Amino acid sequence: MSGPTKTLDNQSPELFGQTPWQTVGPFFHYGLPWKGGADLTGGSDLGARPELTPEGHYVLKTARDPGPLAGKMIEIVGQVFDADDVPVPDAMIEIWQANAAGRYNSPDDPREELALDAGFIGFGRGATSEDGEYRFNTILPGRTPGPGNSQQAPHIAVGVFGRGLLKRLVTRIYFEGEAANDEDPILALAPAARRLTLIASKTGEATYRFDIHLQGEHETVFFDI
Repeated sequence: MSGPTKTLDNQSPELFGQTPWQTVGPFFHYGLPWKGGADLTGGSDLGARPELTPEGHYVLKTARDPGPLAGKMIEIVGQVFDADDVPVPDAMIEIWQANAAGRYNSPDDPREELALDAGFIGFGRGATSEDGEYRFNTILPGRTPGPGNSQQAPHIAVGVFGRGLLKRLVTRIYFEGEAANDEDPILALAPAARRLTLIASKTGEATYRFDIHLQGEHETVFFDI
């Protein structure tokens, strides 16, 4: 009688070898960016690229009106660049932020403090244009609790998705001129010479510019998560 033979299953390298690398882009505009996804303050179509999706195919989500909002409305605009400073036309940007009172639309925050603008969800998503440009309409966030008993400066969490990335890149937007930047515990983690890559420059009364450099001399600071 012969002995037992070796059985190969779908976990056996001898059978399948290494699986192919997967990246987080480019994206199907049919199901990811949506009309209004980059407008957290009103009912515009900001966020998607209409020229890439036939009319009538926006079936997942459309622009919404969040209702009355507290705080200062702002616009954030920027471009995404690769290592050679070439604009990236098929990236996707997500943001997550607190409201003007420094509260997130989350069960972890007291609901009564969100009542001042219950329609503000604090989440947005937008595709970059052919010139690598993205744009968000939102609210200037308030300060939020940090590690220990610290207070964080107003900021917006940012996720970057794109071709060649094996996982999303995570960074933050801080705002030029905010005195609290000097005492923010997370901003202080970045080397002093690199902190400017996390600070959006003020280009108008309610407009900020924040360019994202994926690599290269001006690479944006990204955080491990």
